[in-house]
Amino acid sequence: QIRWTKTAGSASDRFQDSSVFNETLRISNIQRHQGGRYYCKAENGLGSPAIKSIRVDVYYLDDPIVTVHQSIGEAKEQFYYEKTVFLRCVANSNPPVRYSWRRGQEVLLQGSDKGVEIYEPFFTQGETKILKLKNLRPQDYANYSCIASVRNVCSIPDKMVSFRLSNKTASPSIKLLVDDPIVVNPGEAITLVCVTTGGEPAPSLTWVRSAGALPDKSVLNGGTLTIPAIAAEDSGSYSCIANNNVGNPAKKSTNIIVRALKKGRFWITPDPYHKDDNIQIGREVKISCQVEAIPSEELAFSWFKNGRPLRSSERMVITQTDPDVSPGTTNLDIIDLKFTDFGTYTCVASLKGGGISDISIDVNISSSTVPPNLTVPQEKSPLVTREGDTIELQCQVTGKPKPIILWSRADKEVAMPDGALQTESYDGILRIVNVSREMTGTYRCQTSQYNGFNVKPREALVQLIVQYPPAVEPAFLELRQGQGRGVTMSCRVLRAYPTRVLSYEWRLGGRVLRTGHFDLQDSTEYTVSSLARDSYGLYNCNIINEAGAGRCSFLVTGKAYAPEFYYDTYNPLWQNRPRVYSYSLQWTQMNNQTPSALTLGFLFGLQAGQQRWWEQEITVNGNIQKGELITYNLTELIKPEAYEVRLTPITRFGEGDSTIRVIKYSAPVNPHLRKY
Repeated sequence: QIRWTKTAGSASDRFQDSSVFNETLRISNIQRHQGGRYYCKAENGLGSPAIKSIRVDVYYLDDPIVTVHQSIGEAKEQFYYEKTVFLRCVANSNPPVRYSWRRGQEVLLQGSDKGVEIYEPFFTQGETKILKLKNLRPQDYANYSCIASVRNVCSIPDKMVSFRLSNKTASPSIKLLVDDPIVVNPGEAITLVCVTTGGEPAPSLTWVRSAGALPDKSVLNGGTLTIPAIAAEDSGSYSCIANNNVGNPAKKSTNIIVRALKKGRFWITPDPYHKDDNIQIGREVKISCQVEAIPSEELAFSWFKNGRPLRSSERMVITQTDPDVSPGTTNLDIIDLKFTDFGTYTCVASLKGGGISDISIDVNISSSTVPPNLTVPQEKSPLVTREGDTIELQCQVTGKPKPIILWSRADKEVAMPDGALQTESYDGILRIVNVSREMTGTYRCQTSQYNGFNVKPREALVQLIVQYPPAVEPAFLELRQGQGRGVTMSCRVLRAYPTRVLSYEWRLGGRVLRTGHFDLQDSTEYTVSSLARDSYGLYNCNIINEAGAGRCSFLVTGKAYAPEFYYDTYNPLWQNRPRVYSYSLQWTQMNNQTPSALTLGFLFGLQAGQQRWWEQEITVNGNIQKGELITYNLTELIKPEAYEVRLTPITRFGEGDSTIRVIKYSAPVNPHLRKY
C-alpha cells in the first residue's frame, strides 16, 4: 500500500491512499503553495515501511513594484539644505530575486556614482533592494528602471518596472465631496465621490469598506462609488484610498448610517415603595417603552391615552432615560393612580428625519392588570422523547399582560438550539426540531421584563430526556479464517439511553443463533469453535433498547487475501528470439497461515491492450510459507507489447482477492546484448 504525504513547515497535507504499489502522484497546474517535500511510504505488513522523499520547488516571479519615499532635511545655519529620495523595488519570487537598477540606459552599481547608494536593509533577506539618491542633483531627475531576475530558471524571463522621478514627484492627497456621517433611508441611492488634490504621478483611486467587501450591487468607477439601493447591512465606514507608489497612500473615510426603528417593547413597574407587585389605586405606577433607533439622536417619543395626546403634568410625568443607562427609553409615571386613569396608553416612536414607519406600542392599565406567574403542566416534565423527533417544551404563563418568556439551559451554560444563550418565546413554548442526545438536560423558562411587569422574574424548570439507540462497534468487520479453525466475534456498546434494558440478538442470515440481556457488561461475544462450510456468511449482532437498535456486522469468510507482487527481481526480462521476449514474475502471499492455505494454487490472467483476457491455473505443491517468494516465467510475449497481469489466489473456499500489475518491454541499453 502506498501513501503520499506532503510537509511544509508544521503543516501536513494527506493526498491519497492507493492499493496500487507503483502509484504516481500527479499534480495538475501546480501552484506556488504546493511546493515542499513529498513523502512516499510503502508498506505490505512485512518488516518496516519503505519511505522515500522528494523536494518539489515551484519557481515563479511576480511583477516588481517600485515605491518612492522622500526625506527633506532642515536648513542648518542658512547654508545647508538636503533632499534625499529612496526608491524601493520589491518582487515576490522563488528562487530569490536578483535586482539591478538603471537610470535611463545607464546601469547603476554601488560606487559608480557618489550621489547614488544601493543597499539591502538589515531587516530583510534579499526580498528588496533600495536605491538611495543623496542630496538630489539635476541629473537625478530621470527615468529609473528596476529589473527583477531569477536568472532564467525554468525559462522565467526577467521583469522590469519604471518610474519617472521629477521635481514635481509628490505623494497623493485627496478630499471627499460628501458629508460625514451620511444619514440615509433604506432603499435610497447613494453616491460617494473622492477627488485628488495632489500627487505626481497621478494617483489611482479606489473605495474599501472597513467591515469587508463592498455591497454586491455597488458600482465602483475610480473615485466614485454608487450604491443603488442601500440596506441596513450596508451601514458602516467607507474609505477612499489614493496610491501612486510615492510615500504612503492617502486615506479618508466617511460613515454611512441607514435609518432604522426596531424591537419595540414595554414594561410596567409597580410602586417601588411597596413590596406588593400588584397595581393598586392610590399608588404609583410607571410605564416604560423602548425601541432600537438608528441614529439615536433623531429618536422622538409621543404619548397618548385612549387615542388622545398626553402632555407631562404633576400626576402624569413623561421623561426619557439617560441614553448611557437605557438607550431609546421613555417613561410615563402615573402618580397616585385613580380609577379614571385606567385605560389604554400608547407610546409612539418616530425618527425626525422621516422615511421610516413609526412604531406604536399599546399598554392597557386596568383592575385586571396583574403580575405574571409560571407553571409547568404535570405531564410536560420530565419529557421523554427519541432522538430525531420534534419536541415542544411548555411553560404556562398567566397574568396580564403576558410577558415574553426566555428559555435557557439550567444545568450547564451552553447555547440553545438556535445558537443563542437565550431563546425568546411569546406563547411559552420552546419547539426543538430534530432533537439530539446532547440536548438532554434541564431547561429554565423565566419571565422577561419586556411586554410585562418589571418585577422579580418568575421561573420554572423542565427536564428533557432524549432516548437514542445503542452506538456499537465494530459497525462492520471482515474475518478471514480457514475451515476447522475457530473464530470469535465481539460487539461492544459505546453509548445508549436508556441503558438499563439492553438486549442482544445474534443472527446468521435469517437464523437466530442466540439472544439475551446485558447485566453489568458492555459487550457480547459469539464463538464458532470449528468453521464448517455452512458456518461462513454474514453474522449480525443487534443490541436493542427502547429507542431502537445498533448493529455489528461480521463477514466470516475463507477467502484468501490478495497476493503482493515483488518488484525488485534481478534482471526479470530476457530474450531468446527476435520477435518475442520472456519475463520472470515473482510474488508473495499475504496472511497464508490458515488451513485453507493455497494448496490449489493461483488463477493467472494476461491481457495485451484491449484483447480478451487469457487465463491459466497455476498449481502449487504443498503449503506456502510466510514470506516465501513464488516465481512464474511468462514466455512467448510479443515485442514491444505491454501486458496487464492479474493474479488470483485459489483456496478450498474458492477464488480470493486479485491483484494487477503491468509489465513492459524495454530494449537493452547495450546493443551488443541483442544477440543474446
